Amino acid sequence: MTRATGARHWPARTVLPVLLVLLVLTGCATGPSLEDRGSVTAPPGDSRRLTIGSAGFTESDLLAQMYALLLSDAGYETSLITVANRELYEPALESGQIDVVPEYAATFADWLNAKSRGADAPPVGSPDLDTTMRALRGLAAPRGLTVLDPGRAVDQNAFAVSGSYARRHGLKTLGDLGDSGLEVRLAAGDECVERPYCAPGLRETYGIDITAVDPKGVGTTQAKRAVQNGEDQLVLTTTTDATLDAFGLVLLADDKKLQNADYIVPVVNRARAGGKGVTKALDKLNAVLTTADLADLNQQVDSWRRLPEDVARSYLRDKGLLKG
Repeated sequence: MTRATGARHWPARTVLPVLLVLLVLTGCATGPSLEDRGSVTAPPGDSRRLTIGSAGFTESDLLAQMYALLLSDAGYETSLITVANRELYEPALESGQIDVVPEYAATFADWLNAKSRGADAPPVGSPDLDTTMRALRGLAAPRGLTVLDPGRAVDQNAFAVSGSYARRHGLKTLGDLGDSGLEVRLAAGDECVERPYCAPGLRETYGIDITAVDPKGVGTTQAKRAVQNGEDQLVLTTTTDATLDAFGLVLLADDKKLQNADYIVPVVNRARAGGKGVTKALDKLNAVLTTADLADLNQQVDSWRRLPEDVARSYLRDKGLLKG
């Protein structure tokens, strides 16, 4: 679910029949070409049967379930499909084989930018949400995609220390850690050594003395235990990680905005799901779903072993967003 690179890593879990179907579909129907996007200027569609895509990890499953429930409540017939590879599900979204997916604003903007302009294109995602959304919508529209408004929930890279370490050194922010002059071993993925959102950024933006990157992965149990027992001092995780308390860890605020604006955004196929009905249904989440809420929902699935559909339904009912 997380990314040490500014590019979200998707887990391998998926459904083989779904992948085979999408390989066939995207091989012969990838939507109108970039040179002739007639459907982009056509009126937004409002198909009554919609397929919602999930990327196959807990948070994406939860968001897809909430989208499906809200759309069903608004009178749409919905089905869900799991495809853990953006290289497959994004073309299927363009072609209308998938109608709606939950995405992450800055990550998706950079992905579309690299797809359109090449892997070496300068990134367009930024810590500023408005700038990121303008770039994302500009890249999505020629592909027949509409990006709906972001809400309050954001799943960004984040860095945590042990609570005792934070108290001992008076740390609340990454800026505090930089100012402290402490030597820091960072538990993260091995790509953190060179990625601008990770070790280089911590050094350059915050002046943190990263002496080594311990390649234990992003937000893994091993990485958190290394910080918990003092082997490392800092761990790369995400803002929606609900397990930090169990390890006695606390997040340090990104006070100088090193991380990009990875707010949750629904992305829809304009020709099939670009109408006001879908927008109105999904916009209901914007006023209520917070980063803390999303972390709590993740915890209910990952730690309490509840089904994503049950967790999603309970949350929407508790917030008064479902009629039924």
